[in-house]
Amino acid sequence: MTQELPQTDPTGTEPIPPSTAGPASEPELNGVRNFRDVGGLPTADGRRVRHGVLFRSGHLAHADAGDTAFLAGLGLHTVFDFRNRDDIALEGPDVALPGTVNVNLPLSDPALGDNADFWRTVRDGNLEQLEALLGDGRAADRMAGSYRKLIRERTAEHARMLELLTEPVAPAVPALLHCAAGKDRAGTSIAIILLALGVERSAIEADYLESNAQHRRYRVRRGDGSTGAQIDPAVMALLNPLFEARVEYLRTAFDTIEQEWGSVDRYLEEGLGLTKERRERLREALLTG
Repeated sequence: MTQELPQTDPTGTEPIPPSTAGPASEPELNGVRNFRDVGGLPTADGRRVRHGVLFRSGHLAHADAGDTAFLAGLGLHTVFDFRNRDDIALEGPDVALPGTVNVNLPLSDPALGDNADFWRTVRDGNLEQLEALLGDGRAADRMAGSYRKLIRERTAEHARMLELLTEPVAPAVPALLHCAAGKDRAGTSIAIILLALGVERSAIEADYLESNAQHRRYRVRRGDGSTGAQIDPAVMALLNPLFEARVEYLRTAFDTIEQEWGSVDRYLEEGLGLTKERRERLREALLTG
């Protein structure tokens, strides 16, 4: 998410409560939302994604010293940042991690779309204007349409991501993929990698929906400093489709692959240039069993 409204509060974040932190191995991070290891997801041929090689999260701009030490300890080769120029100007650049390559591959923000004035309207919180923009299912339609664009219009960026992950000499793994909230752009990109690995579709969807957990959610913060709990409930109801991970959004991406290329295999090979040799290299790097 970009512009004035949705950003992580750099001074008001709190650690993940132990009771809601998920697996015991999941870290408690103060300034990084929606972090998780994608390891453990099952493939159709009985293997699993290897732990410690593929991570996802929200942006790293507000990582504190403890967060930075934890991230540095992961031994990351590459951090893929899918934020655009406006995101980075708003939230700040990622913290520097020693020995880690940062690759910026800007993808369009699904909530923003092509309307540069959209977040100004959201920031101002004018209920009548928001109702006209987002009411009667228009917010969800906006998100689904943008996921469609992430597949149709961002093949070059996703092809570059897969190229780097499958470099024969120095593949970009372990890797962390993030956007602003770690939900839409990172979620779609992670899904593409998991499709290439042969991960079960249901497991991809389940991982995507993990972004809805309360301790992972991106904090809504308006330009006047008010937070989600202080925003008019009617306004929040209109905004919720933008901030939620909904399985129908991801399925729109999957459906677009089928509609445009006929199959996942053709999309990966013809659309993204992932040859059979590179795909096998990706599986060797990221799968176990």
